[in-house]
This record gives sequence, C-alpha cells and structure tokens, in this order.
Amino acid sequence: MCIALIGGMDRLGKHYQEEAERAGVKLQFFSTSETNIAAKLRKADAMVIFTNKVSHRVKIEAMQVAKANNIPVLMEHACGICTFRNCLECLAHNCH
Repeated sequence: MCIALIGGMDRLGKHYQEEAERAGVKLQFFSTSETNIAAKLRKADAMVIFTNKVSHRVKIEAMQVAKANNIPVLMEHACGICTFRNCLECLAHNCH
C-alpha cells in the first residue's frame, strides 16, 4: 500500500517515514507545493492531508485527484506523529 501525506512539517519527515515503515506501507511525503503533484498523487492508494500545513490550492488539487481516482482521503488539522499514526491505523482498518 502506498500512502501520500500532503502537508506536515519537514523536520518530522523522517519520523513520518519511520511510522509508515512500521505500519508496512510506502510513504510519499509532500510538505511543499510541487510541480505536477496531481500525477504523483494518482499512484497513491490513500491520502492523508494535514490541513493546517498545506495551501488551499494544493488541498483542492489533491481532493480533485482523489475524487477522480476513487482514492480514500483522511483530513486532519494537527500534523504530529501521533496523528499520523492514528491515520495509518484508521486506513488499516478501513475506517476512512
């Protein structure tokens, strides 16, 4: 399973990656706006969006990709490691 994390803090990138590995998933981490992000997001099996650390434009673009490709999305305001861990557990138990 591949999860796209949109938002979050650069300094926590390593910790997000460790949590994803612990959960047995591949992580794509997008902390800043990137060119052609839509094409990169299409490959994800699920998305986690940390709404307090992402621009509205990127959030809207991610939601459009998710809707068009039937990708489940979890949106959280907080962007800590515990929040990400909870999102991974929720995705593992299909509670999105």
